[in-house]
Amino acid sequence: MAEFVKQNPSAPAGFFDCEAAGLEWLASVPGGAACARVLRYDDTSLTLERLRPVPPSAEAATEFGRRLAITHGAGAAGFGAAPDGWRGDGFFGPLDHPLPMSLTAHAGWGSFYADERLAPMLKLATGIDPTGREVICDVITRCRRGDFDDADTPSRLHGDLWSGNVMWTEAGAVLIDPAAHGGHRETDLAMLALFGCPHLERVYDGYQDVHPLRAGWRDRIALHQLYPLLAHVALFGRGYVAQTVRAARAALELS
Repeated sequence: MAEFVKQNPSAPAGFFDCEAAGLEWLASVPGGAACARVLRYDDTSLTLERLRPVPPSAEAATEFGRRLAITHGAGAAGFGAAPDGWRGDGFFGPLDHPLPMSLTAHAGWGSFYADERLAPMLKLATGIDPTGREVICDVITRCRRGDFDDADTPSRLHGDLWSGNVMWTEAGAVLIDPAAHGGHRETDLAMLALFGCPHLERVYDGYQDVHPLRAGWRDRIALHQLYPLLAHVALFGRGYVAQTVRAARAALELS
């Protein structure tokens, strides 16, 4: 069996254990999205079954959407809850510079998003001017107040579902590099849109074949993209500030 090894000798404690737990949690859902198979891991590396990429097709994208909806529907213990079998916090971001990510469960999505995602990441995202920070703080206040909460229960999220973490193979889409946790289903879908995903509309169509989305979900994409955009400011600097503040302003326009 061909293998792929991810290595980081200076990885924070538990980094690869947490990723392995996330992959196995996501992969455990019958009929759900496929995940890279974990072979072994230790403090400095994670060994996976090697994937052979192929060009993505519209048919594979539709099927991926269906399977992602099934994975989400398997649920989680709370908004922000850790994958089964993992205790402690998690990580978000690239292999060479992972950022800390709280895995503290909340009963409501808004309080979770405000206190475990947006507020901590805003502290790390230097370079945003006071006016921009005020806009983002206003979003945090509205989230904490529950303005964007709905009746949806916690979904089983990949958590870092940009297009680079979807591998297209002959067997279909396979997920890699999760920041898995319990969250809102629209978060993964918004992340797919952040930097573009092949056949994205077909992914959305397949998803809604299984789970129709609540009205206005496209309007809420910016709200769900705010956290990863703040992470990009924290990791890569001022080049992402304008996009981040635009997303915050769009979120504030939501009723």
